[in-house]
Amino acid sequence: MKKEEIILEVVKREKSGKQVAKKLRRDGFIPGVVYGAGEKPTPVQIPTNAFVKFRRSGHGENALITLNIKNGKSTSEKVLIRDIQKDPVKDNVIHIDFQHVSLTKKITVKIPIHLTGTPTGVKDQGGILQQVLRELEITCLPTDIPERVDVDVTALKIGDSIHVSDLSLPQVEILTDPVQTVTSVVPPMKEEEVAKPVAAEGVPAEAVVAEGAEPAEPEVISEKKAEERAAEREKTKAEKEKEEGKAPPAKGPAPKGEKK
Repeated sequence: MKKEEIILEVVKREKSGKQVAKKLRRDGFIPGVVYGAGEKPTPVQIPTNAFVKFRRSGHGENALITLNIKNGKSTSEKVLIRDIQKDPVKDNVIHIDFQHVSLTKKITVKIPIHLTGTPTGVKDQGGILQQVLRELEITCLPTDIPERVDVDVTALKIGDSIHVSDLSLPQVEILTDPVQTVTSVVPPMKEEEVAKPVAAEGVPAEAVVAEGAEPAEPEVISEKKAEERAAEREKTKAEKEKEEGKAPPAKGPAPKGEKK
């Protein structure tokens, strides 16, 4: 099937520079340049509306374009778009680079990879489709450049993959490493639930030892240290009762014969 010819009308620019480019954009043009074929770069200007229409038509950046350049007399060149510069804030196109190509010489380009269909491993097995490679580097004649490569993933099950070596394009030599994975279906991700040890009734949680961990050795303290800790606990208890309005029981009179 013969490809539709894409034609863009441009005008050669006599002047260049930042101020000239700004004025062109205000007047509804996009500045650009045509280079290649051993010729001196030619500055051009493209009507913004015409380029927007070209982009909306669905043509990729690897589309072969017939560029009609008006400069008193019209000349035509076969070109590819090599670079599109955009305003970082407004996202509108501010400059375009066109490269002149020979229809009899092969060139190297990258084309997008487009996945089609729903894998069996996703639909029936709950797997996840992962696209690892999104571009394919190829070499061919300018007239044979495909806009993209479609990869059917319908038959893929969990664990299946498609590699570059599985792809085939007519009139095209694939340069990308054949062992590279294009896409695969992987099992769904599952969160590992780790059960935490639960303390028995009356046992402090910090005393529970996790499975596989060695229990801590008991602390060995002296008799004096034990008495100090007991006194500290009694003091804390008395202060707490005082705060709650509970006075400690009054001590009775000392028995006769005992010193107060």
